[in-house]
Amino acid sequence: MTTGAPASPHSASRPRRSRLRTFLPLGVAAWLVLEIWLLTLVAGAAGGFTVFLLLVVGFVLGAVVIKRAGRRAFRNLGETLQARQSGEEPKGGGGNGLMMLGGLLLMLPGLISDVLGLLLLVPPVQKAVSRMAERSIDRRLREATPGSFGDAFQQARIHRPDGKVVQGEVIRDEPSSAPREPRPPAGGCRR
Repeated sequence: MTTGAPASPHSASRPRRSRLRTFLPLGVAAWLVLEIWLLTLVAGAAGGFTVFLLLVVGFVLGAVVIKRAGRRAFRNLGETLQARQSGEEPKGGGGNGLMMLGGLLLMLPGLISDVLGLLLLVPPVQKAVSRMAERSIDRRLREATPGSFGDAFQQARIHRPDGKVVQGEVIRDEPSSAPREPRPPAGGCRR
């Protein structure tokens, strides 16, 4: 039924959803179904208690890996800060992020995530994934428009939906030496 009202100008120019936003929920749902199916398959073959033990061992191992990677990252941060203070070039101590991701995947219940987590703990796999991610990020940065992160933030702030931007600073007219009225505490009144 047509009402004769003009179409909204925003409906025709609505931006398309990215492929990631379109397919990510479908991929996560398929992954969850596959994990549950595999757990039930293993539970049928080896028993429910075996699957429970596998999940507990994966969780504990993942927690240990994350704790170790966190300690190493903190130690590397301290070494980097000391090297910069003394004027030396800091050493690259990468791999902590992928190690933490591997630990997180181990902690998630499921056998596929456990296998992926264990693979991320192998140093050659870490190096390969790190190089691939670095190349992907470099390619995306080269394709991006010139400007800094601050410029992007400024552009996002200026182009708000209502289009209004007021730039300036606040100047108070009241003298600073005048006594102020007592204000209630920030947490509210207590009775």
